[in-house]
Amino acid sequence: MEYTSLRHTCENPQIRVLYISAPQSLNALNTQVLTELESYIDTLDKEVRVLIITGDGDKSFVAGADIAEMHGLNEPEAFEFGKLGARVFRKIETLAIPVIAAVNGYALGGGCELALACDIRYASDNARFGQPEVGLGITPGFSGTYRLPKIVGQGIAKEMIYAGKPIKADEALRIGLVNKVFPQAELLPAAIRLAENICAAAPIAVRYAKQCINNNYDMDADEAILLENRLFAKCFSSEDQKEGMGAFLNKRRPAFKDK
Repeated sequence: MEYTSLRHTCENPQIRVLYISAPQSLNALNTQVLTELESYIDTLDKEVRVLIITGDGDKSFVAGADIAEMHGLNEPEAFEFGKLGARVFRKIETLAIPVIAAVNGYALGGGCELALACDIRYASDNARFGQPEVGLGITPGFSGTYRLPKIVGQGIAKEMIYAGKPIKADEALRIGLVNKVFPQAELLPAAIRLAENICAAAPIAVRYAKQCINNNYDMDADEAILLENRLFAKCFSSEDQKEGMGAFLNKRRPAFKDK
């Protein structure tokens, strides 16, 4: 697929930086952007071990869903638009590899929901997060009511969603919505350094760890612990486990092969 609203750079074959690039609308999400994003996720190169998602330009990660497109939707059309966004973000959330959101400015509505679907959120000091949909007469539509309470707790999520007021990066850090905050010029380099650290680990183990953490959302304690037990044991059938422990015992750096 040829992309008109996305662009990417390859820091190395294992790290991909994906830019949402619709500067005329501050990278707002419309059907075209979401369709391109879904295609990109579906066809991501297998050698990529970390995906970083950010926004093109200095002002906005993703300003939200495209209000100009949504304004004329009827109920069935709105249902399909919501399903599209939710499906794409679920694919990001369940992608086998870690996904880092480098939030460089506005992350409102659908932009906040996109960040929520990522594993780790780094923010620039000018970032703004919010779910302002109630001020437009709608609810969050891309799974914000599902993910935000799981990340920041129900009380804070309800305050953010019911009042619809955006919060600054320092507040997002305080409530656990983001992992770290950086000056804008340092944001992407910091995300890349984190990606490099992840790439230095055994890729099988990273994938299994993500699977365990994500499944904890909807499992009870006994099921979640059993899944961890099984995936922990499964690591011992991999070459990477032998390499990692052998390297530790022999005081050398491991050379993981994803096998």
